[in-house]
Amino acid sequence: MSHSQPRESLVETTLPKTVRVVEVGPRDGLQNEPEPVSTPHKLLFIQKLAEAGLKHIEASSFVSPKWVPQLGDAEEIFANLPQQAGVAYSALVPNMKGFERAVASGVRHIAVFT
Repeated sequence: MSHSQPRESLVETTLPKTVRVVEVGPRDGLQNEPEPVSTPHKLLFIQKLAEAGLKHIEASSFVSPKWVPQLGDAEEIFANLPQQAGVAYSALVPNMKGFERAVASGVRHIAVFT
């Protein structure tokens, strides 16, 4: 840090102008539940998050239902998401098979494992 540059100025030049907050509860939070949450309850949860003002919601993941049965309804979730202006719904995909399922389901925003 330069001694001639005030700390506030340094922070302003190094921080991004905006950040995107992505709510991952419908995917990350529900995937660890001991019993699957019903699809209608998931859709209601997602709707309430959107109504609360969240603009980016990771709704599900296209993972193997064999390994993560709680997310075995990803296609149904994306087929029935509440359409709300300004809200982007994304899916997490772990591999090419998941990517292909997501694309076939009309998912427009995809997060990938890196």
